[in-house]
Amino acid sequence: MLTVEQARDSVLERIVRLEPEPVAVLESLGCVLAADVVSDIDVAPFDNSAMDGYAVRSSDTAGATDDAPVVLRVVDHIAAGSMPQAEVGMGEASRIMTGAPVPPGADAIVMVEVTEGLEAGGSTGGTVAIKRPATFGDHIRHAGEDAHAGETVLHAGEVVNAASIGLMATLGTTTPLVYRRPRVAIVSTGDELVGIEEVPGPGQIRNSNTYSLAAQVIAAGGVPCILGIARDNAADTRALLGRASEFDLMVTTGGVSMGDFDVVKTVLQEIGKLDFWKVAMRPGAPQTYGTIGGTPFFGLPGNPTSTMVGFELFVRPAIRKMRGFTALDRPRVTAVLAEDARKKSDRRYFMRGVLTRREVSEPGAPAYEARLSGRQSSALLTAMHRANCLISLPEGLSSVSAGSVVECIRLDQEEGSA
Repeated sequence: MLTVEQARDSVLERIVRLEPEPVAVLESLGCVLAADVVSDIDVAPFDNSAMDGYAVRSSDTAGATDDAPVVLRVVDHIAAGSMPQAEVGMGEASRIMTGAPVPPGADAIVMVEVTEGLEAGGSTGGTVAIKRPATFGDHIRHAGEDAHAGETVLHAGEVVNAASIGLMATLGTTTPLVYRRPRVAIVSTGDELVGIEEVPGPGQIRNSNTYSLAAQVIAAGGVPCILGIARDNAADTRALLGRASEFDLMVTTGGVSMGDFDVVKTVLQEIGKLDFWKVAMRPGAPQTYGTIGGTPFFGLPGNPTSTMVGFELFVRPAIRKMRGFTALDRPRVTAVLAEDARKKSDRRYFMRGVLTRREVSEPGAPAYEARLSGRQSSALLTAMHRANCLISLPEGLSSVSAGSVVECIRLDQEEGSA
């Protein structure tokens, strides 16, 4: 059997980044940029007010206080989206709204909260009392302060977030170039499977794995393509696996163990190339990886938790690499194990657990406590549902005592940067 690291390395050295494609700006959220985004204008395109208030010459407001305000004549009222109609001269001010262009002659904005309109309510033709002195440049957003025309604002390799979307909208970038999301074919195998809308008969179970896998594909940034159920015969399995070349990646669940009716491995050897089929881990030792017509293929075990853990360890990193990411793994933390755990010594265990913060008195001590999230049978999804981590217990140990420091993979956190 391969170790988890050997299996992972074998997978990832064969996975290649997909080609870039232009997408609508909102569809680029969470994607990796494949090309720089360059500003076509100055942002902001003109000096504008950051506050509702009055545009003034700062020197005119020197010494202003609540008891002795400076009174200025109001010569204009400038709304956002309109242009100033008057220059601000000595002893003058213009009423101005947030985002409106700063008028000629003004060098500061006084917030409306520290003013009081006098004659004509402080509108054009009236006066305004300034109760605080202004400093040169107060509350003015200058032209080009955010970006200059021709400047690279977003760089290839960055992950697009909500602020990136706003920047691209500001720059008029309607179709950024990003690395494509992989189309992932999903096939469940087994004569015992029925649709989730059906009531299972004797010996049958609902096909839940297809849906948990599809959800994991979406969470990893891929596009799930559900092909259906392959029954436990070579012809049916061959028909669905033979469609692999239509997709960027194929994932099956079930049919990769040592049972008399597990045919996925046999069919893969006929129509593709098998690289490995067993990993020293639990749950999910039967982990098959290969290619069909050049398309990467993952044959995951049929037990629900084994399927999801196998996806986390092998398929999710592969999808991220296809999408242009270099950070492929979820965050890992150390924790103090809250209870005894038993295991076989010849394989790595990934036990479903719950991380909680703990009080730390010693510098450098683990900040978390980890306990099992429920019964650890690979056929049960409840512990996986409750878990926010996988507790990684290494090979060479047959038991791990409460109080031991263990490594945990955070299932509740994304990988972070590109």
